[in-house]
Amino acid sequence: MSGTNPYIPTPKIEKAQSKFSIEFRGADPSLNRVIELDPAALPSSGTGLPGSILDIALAADIEIDHACGGVCACSTCHVIVREGLATCNEAEEAEEDMLDKAPGLTAQSRLACQCVPNGKSRLVVEIPNWNRNLVREGH
Repeated sequence: MSGTNPYIPTPKIEKAQSKFSIEFRGADPSLNRVIELDPAALPSSGTGLPGSILDIALAADIEIDHACGGVCACSTCHVIVREGLATCNEAEEAEEDMLDKAPGLTAQSRLACQCVPNGKSRLVVEIPNWNRNLVREGH
């Protein structure tokens, strides 16, 4: 699906220009990982906006639920950006509307499918425990 929704405007995104890292944290410590990223070779899953937290996470085999396929039509990919939020694109109105439906909303909440870091600092992303869909059909 590649994170595009024809019914909402495409967010303004500043692409990463330098190497950066994303630390993923989950309630289960075995899920915690740090991914080093090079903007010249960003991993992509083809889900969510290109370079989004969801796109990068799925390409690195870090599961984040995303019922709508990463097109900003649900709130299942809700994550909390604990560090580095200022280096991500601003949330558009459609994302904010979807976030209103997410449980455990915080000031640092974003939809992983719409949040694209610009690489100017490292990110620390918390994947809430309720976000993990452990019952999923095969790929």
